[in-house]
Amino acid sequence: MWQQQIIQLAPKTRGFHLITDDIYFQVPQIGDYKVGMLHLFLRHTSASLSINENADPMVRQDLESHFNTFVPENQPYYLHDYEGPDDMPAHIKSSILGCELTIPITNGRFAFGTWQGIYLCEHRNHGGSRSLVATLNGEV
Repeated sequence: MWQQQIIQLAPKTRGFHLITDDIYFQVPQIGDYKVGMLHLFLRHTSASLSINENADPMVRQDLESHFNTFVPENQPYYLHDYEGPDDMPAHIKSSILGCELTIPITNGRFAFGTWQGIYLCEHRNHGGSRSLVATLNGEV
């Protein structure tokens, strides 16, 4: 069975945000699947998706610090800076991390490892709300 819907996320501050519960809340049909896959596609070029540590918030802070050092703002070789100094670095970070995830579902829950969760990685200072296309496939 195939299902698809749009998920809307409220604006987030710049950084790495756990959104696993938001996904479960907005796509309650996940609970109906015995076995399946959820594909998430982020419809933006200045944010990204990732799966990582879901318990210690310092991991999210460390990731933000690392990416800000790894892809700094205000580089003289950036030509695309129409929307401010965080614009081009946001696009680079999005390309590095990616805009889609595929997550297995087992007995109505994500088949994560012990400490895994879904992150929205917001790379803009004022990114606004974000939308994802959620596509479910599997056996109900």
